[in-house]
Amino acid sequence: MSNSSMVCYVSPSTQCIKSNAGAFLSRISTLNSIQTCGYAKKVAPKGKGKGMIKEELKGPEVCKDPVRLTSYAVGVNIYKQGDDPKIKLPEEYPEWLFQLNLGEAKKLHELEPDTWQYWKRLRKENMWRNNKLRKGKKM
Repeated sequence: MSNSSMVCYVSPSTQCIKSNAGAFLSRISTLNSIQTCGYAKKVAPKGKGKGMIKEELKGPEVCKDPVRLTSYAVGVNIYKQGDDPKIKLPEEYPEWLFQLNLGEAKKLHELEPDTWQYWKRLRKENMWRNNKLRKGKKM
């Protein structure tokens, strides 16, 4: 038997293979470098470094015209084309629009137990409680 591919048994449960370990390791490192050479390349950041012009972010233009601010809902139009919607008289809007709760959310004891708002609020408060309890635990 040749010395480079000889198998010797140390014990019945373990065996060692005597081989050309250096060549094997170089093959593994070559395979690893081939697999990873094209991935995770660092992208050069824009606007940093010498000679690069710093890009300034421009926000939307602020409307200061009082007539336009009182007659149009400025900034509500999300499309590039078109104009902002015109503000209508209060009688032209549905009644439920003026009954919406714009303040803080109602507490759990203020809601009726048979409504879906009650159960949604109960679930949310239980999640908050569990998160606080979990935050204090040490593992």
